Formats: sequence, C-alpha cells, structure tokens
Amino acid sequence: MVKPLENLKKRKLTGGARKANRGRRAYEKDGYGAEALLGATENYQRRMRGGSLKTSLRFAESVNVRDNSGKTSKVKITRVLRNPANRDYERRGVITRGALIDTELGNARVTSRPSQDGVINAVLTSQ
Repeated sequence: MVKPLENLKKRKLTGGARKANRGRRAYEKDGYGAEALLGATENYQRRMRGGSLKTSLRFAESVNVRDNSGKTSKVKITRVLRNPANRDYERRGVITRGALIDTELGNARVTSRPSQDGVINAVLTSQ
C-alpha cells in the first residue's frame, strides 16, 4: 500500500514543511481488523473491492472438529489455549488460523481463517 503521507517529516532545504500532494485513494483505505472472539455466534459482511462480499466471524461459540478417523462434528469451544500468531491475541482470546482451542472433544488446532471464511474448522491434536 502506498502511503502518501509517510515522508512529510523531512523538511525542505529552506526549513519549510512539506505538504502531501494527494490524499489516500479509495483502494488504499483500510478497515478495522476482523478478529473472531469467543461468544454467541455473530457474522458480518464486508464489501470488498469489485463489489464482492466477504463474510467474517465476529464471535463464535462452536467449531467443526475433524477427528483422526475423518468424522466431523460440531462441538462447543471452551476457551482459547494458545495463539502462535500473536501473544496479544493469546491474552485476548482471538481465534485465528493455527490457534489451539479447547473443545468438548479435547484440544484442536484451527485450520480455517475465521475472519476470511466466516466459519471455524479445526482438527483434533494428540496433546
């Protein structure tokens, strides 16, 4: 992403301040991060470039877990154990891909991207 305002701290040779020659374009704007948390299930849709919609997960209470035999079942999430993506996510209980969550069947690793897919899929771990 091009940041048109990034070099304005540098001054001119005369000591005068520089001004931005333009603001941000529509394709450069950014929204808030879509972070899935533990709670009553709630989805929301965001408009993406080109008019397409992306479904994101704001809160989730259940997960689709696949066990070693290949059977998939929908179970309740108890808590978020670890999140290797970010230590702050771990403290706040944010669910992202790769997060280790505690479910009714045991520990599971998240394989989907909740903020991109709008659903949480996981596989049981042997821990």
